[in-house]
Amino acid sequence: GHKATRERVDLHLLITPTTPQTSPIQHISPPTTITTITITTLSTAYIFTFTFTFTLTLTFTMAKTPSKQSAKAPKKASTGSSKSKKRTETYSSYIYKVLKQVHPDTGISKKGMSIMNSFINDIFERIATEAGKLATYNKKATLSSREIQTAVRLMLPGELAKHAVSEGTKAVTKFSSS
Repeated sequence: GHKATRERVDLHLLITPTTPQTSPIQHISPPTTITTITITTLSTAYIFTFTFTFTLTLTFTMAKTPSKQSAKAPKKASTGSSKSKKRTETYSSYIYKVLKQVHPDTGISKKGMSIMNSFINDIFERIATEAGKLATYNKKATLSSREIQTAVRLMLPGELAKHAVSEGTKAVTKFSSS
């Protein structure tokens, strides 16, 4: 099989959990929290800020069994061109939009986009794993902004964690008051 590869990127981060929102997905169990995270990368020449929204969900998909009538009907021969490719979800469009907000005249290469996408997936996985462990330790079935905040506190060192927590608290307060 195909092995997943992960690229390492050393960057300084500001991760801010913010605004919980209602989920657009209908059949979810247990209840979930959609959380926005802002990631600021610092390089020698530029400061890039990326904001992403992710959701931690447990979803159930139900498929219909073929009816007897359709089982008797002969299947159409499929051609190679009509076969649809499975879509892979990336953060590319969001990374690009935020890059254009911060630096309208700056572009990003395909390889750079791939690295950023791997980086975002890695950070989200770490936060989600830690938040899930915290929920399990406290016998909670639902991840809230509190678990996300604590996970960020545990993951980030000193001053970086303080800034991330204050930005997250500010965003949650702003959301709650509106």
